[in-house]
Amino acid sequence: MTRNGLRGTLAGAALLAVPALTAGGAHAGPALLVDAASGQVLYEEQAVDPWFPASVTKLMTTYVVLKEVRDGRLSLDTPLKVSANATRTPPSRMGFKPGTVLTVDNVLKMMLVKSANDLAVVLAENVAGSVDAFAAVMNGEARRLGMHGSYFVNPHGLPDTRQRVTARDLAVLARALLNDFPQFRPYFGIGGVQLGKKIYQNTNGLIGRYPGADGMKTGFICASGFNVVATARRGGQQLIVVLLGERTAAARTIHAAELFDRGFSGPRTGTRQLDSMPPGPVAAAPDMREEICGKNRQHLADDDNAPVHAGVADDGSAIGFLTATAQQQRPTTVVEGERPGTLIKRAAVAPIPVFTGPAPGWKPAVAPTTVAAAPAAPESAQAFAAAPAAEAVAEGSAPVALQGAIRQGAARPARAAGMPLPPRRP
Repeated sequence: MTRNGLRGTLAGAALLAVPALTAGGAHAGPALLVDAASGQVLYEEQAVDPWFPASVTKLMTTYVVLKEVRDGRLSLDTPLKVSANATRTPPSRMGFKPGTVLTVDNVLKMMLVKSANDLAVVLAENVAGSVDAFAAVMNGEARRLGMHGSYFVNPHGLPDTRQRVTARDLAVLARALLNDFPQFRPYFGIGGVQLGKKIYQNTNGLIGRYPGADGMKTGFICASGFNVVATARRGGQQLIVVLLGERTAAARTIHAAELFDRGFSGPRTGTRQLDSMPPGPVAAAPDMREEICGKNRQHLADDDNAPVHAGVADDGSAIGFLTATAQQQRPTTVVEGERPGTLIKRAAVAPIPVFTGPAPGWKPAVAPTTVAAAPAAPESAQAFAAAPAAEAVAEGSAPVALQGAIRQGAARPARAAGMPLPPRRP
């Protein structure tokens, strides 16, 4: 079945009939909706087809790094040095000079929020010695987790015809991140980071817009289209959405919101489990370069922070292909703006401060002979610490409330090792 907008079965029974955002039956990629706790598949389309991951690759990079932290081989305070090789990585990047020192904690925050490719290389080189060696570790973890349709050659997702994933595998990875590292879940829902006077907003357009959205990662290269792995929580239930190959960043956010809406409100009669899905075809990932970037290359962006141009949506991506018929037929969602194909303004969130340099007073720890399953809390001086929660700007939005629970402070906050995380909102 080829998806035209969102069309298929929800929970194996209920029909979804949402007209397409694209004119003329333009290509739409894989889609998957999964219950995070049970692994129950609520909606699937082309879920085991190969696809270029783009920057959702950074979820596997993060998994490898968090496992190193959990097992005591790294601390969140461990200083990492930026190499000359890392500085040559194509954008998106932070642009630090060779020799700059950053903590693991700050690198993760900037990489996940800004989608910085140079920082993915910093992690790879400092953890495994080289990008190639780190990719081998990524593939080993993918095999162990049962991601049988995925293969990685770099830690950032920049174009490489050998790199591929499936929607099913990305949902497996998302569940592993949530279940294996529950104390680090706040990393994926940070609304923004501030380095000096510069503020970077999260590229995930659901954060600060969709009630209950609490994280994960976007990705975009011309060959893949606009990808996202997203999570949202409502009434004690958490769902995972994977969308690959969307035409714009705004369409990606709107489609994800539509799937979340139907997952939270629809029937739960499906019996298929994520882990039981069979392997997909052995084939090359489709290349969407001409379709996605052929005419609108100068306007395309992976988030909704780009300047608005004439005929371009609020996320900086082209909306000229929308037809009047499609605009009239489509129901609006909570994230969609007054103009079809645009997004509402994000709720205001306080950015998390990030820094260069080592953590104050950092000393190398002696590697333990026996490693606990997971530490009680992050060790970093700049990690997440309990604090009075700020008033939520958008009702029900976990990341908005979360920003008030992550300590703000002066340029160098005092060490807060061992402080507990705030309880997750229901």
